Amino acid sequence: MHAFGGRQQAAAVECLGRRDVDRPRLHRLGRLYAHVVNKADLDELLIARLCAELVPPEPDPAAWRAQVRSVCTQLRDQYLKYPGISRAALAMAPTDLETLRVSEGMLAILIAGGVAPQAAAWAIDALLLYVAAYCLEISILNQRKVHNEADWVVDTAELQRRLTALPVGAFPHTTRYATELTAGAGHDRFDFTLALMIDGLAHR
Repeated sequence: MHAFGGRQQAAAVECLGRRDVDRPRLHRLGRLYAHVVNKADLDELLIARLCAELVPPEPDPAAWRAQVRSVCTQLRDQYLKYPGISRAALAMAPTDLETLRVSEGMLAILIAGGVAPQAAAWAIDALLLYVAAYCLEISILNQRKVHNEADWVVDTAELQRRLTALPVGAFPHTTRYATELTAGAGHDRFDFTLALMIDGLAHR
């Protein structure tokens, strides 16, 4: 485990909360601590900092679905506090004790719920990947709103209008179900996808 001071971690996390990580900013952060070798090293330390805030529940076989959702939701909320961090979570092999503590807690919950160990192991990868990707998409969307990239960002009503305006002959289902395709507010889609993934584990 890296010897990375709490105040140093907090400073780096706050930096990511304002903007995404880039190499010049990495060099500035690197002056705070000489032992960080590269961006991947920094990424892992920052993810560990956020994971330290998570509290995996004691495994309960009767409530395992809700418990896994709780861990994923806690992680989502941490990522959304600091928009630059969700990108760091992608393609990262965790070795820090705090990060491993979270995956250990999820593994214990899934196995207690009767999920086969191999399915549980792969499910943790899939769930963590989805949470990071979901938060990264929100981060990119919000960044583009700030930069007023109107050609890319459209609201729900405008997107629905564009879908219904498509040629019906070529897109019969898209035009008919434009309302369903654009439905959802807040974290509705996140909750739906988590439930879909977790409920599927009951049969593995």
